[in-house]
Amino acid sequence: MASTANENLAARLQTVKHVVLVLSGKGGVGKSSVSVQLALALYNAGHRVGVLDIDLCGPSIPRLLGVSGQQVRQASAGWVPVFVDEEQRLCCMSIAFLLGHQDDAVVWRGPKKNAMIRQFLDDVCWGDLDYLIIDTPPGTSDEHISVVEYLKSVQPDGAVVVTTPQQVALADVRKELNFCRKVQLPVLGVVENMSGYVCPHCAGCTNVFSSGGGEAMAREFEVPFLGQIPIDPALTRTLDPVTDTASTTQSTLAERFATSQLAPLFDTIVSKLSS
Repeated sequence: MASTANENLAARLQTVKHVVLVLSGKGGVGKSSVSVQLALALYNAGHRVGVLDIDLCGPSIPRLLGVSGQQVRQASAGWVPVFVDEEQRLCCMSIAFLLGHQDDAVVWRGPKKNAMIRQFLDDVCWGDLDYLIIDTPPGTSDEHISVVEYLKSVQPDGAVVVTTPQQVALADVRKELNFCRKVQLPVLGVVENMSGYVCPHCAGCTNVFSSGGGEAMAREFEVPFLGQIPIDPALTRTLDPVTDTASTTQSTLAERFATSQLAPLFDTIVSKLSS
């Protein structure tokens, strides 16, 4: 039965070229925003991208991608993900689309969570994708073990591990790197998020927290360091609808992100992942 299930999953994801998990042992490090910005950078580079949100108790991907409140359609082949753009090159799936209200709590035990993750992987019609980004909850618990086991048959590219510079975050993220070693999941690299604060007035960057901890940790574990991402207040505006009053046309999320100060940093990260 297990081999048949794995074959079904492999068949479902055979049109997905690259599978990348975004992990962090610590909550509140901006893992979901990193997932979304990775997806937008890949999209702006011309790729077809899907984002799977398996943070079942705290799903935020639909809100960050501006598609909250959308409905998932059922087709003969399975669930159709929600598309973010008119070209249908960027899509996502999340339990948030299945809740009656966005503030509803998901109070599930491990087996039900695992079954939901399996259903997302087995039943979503992702179509032809260059990249599937999987946004995970913090920690090293049921959801992480399950998704890694489920994906073994498709040999995912590996994990992008997100941390912040503080020692309290680094301590938890070290556990995540050890988790990757134990389950034999390749680590594509470490991203140090919230590394400094970009002033909205002078555009100068100040190290509110310490800096360089993520890079030092990457050296310690002998994994690639992908880069430092500062806190940019403009990111909030980027992820909110913005209307161009001069032309009365609404810019897309990808267009807004492309003009942000963080876009070049994520372009560099994407180039490292693609090399």
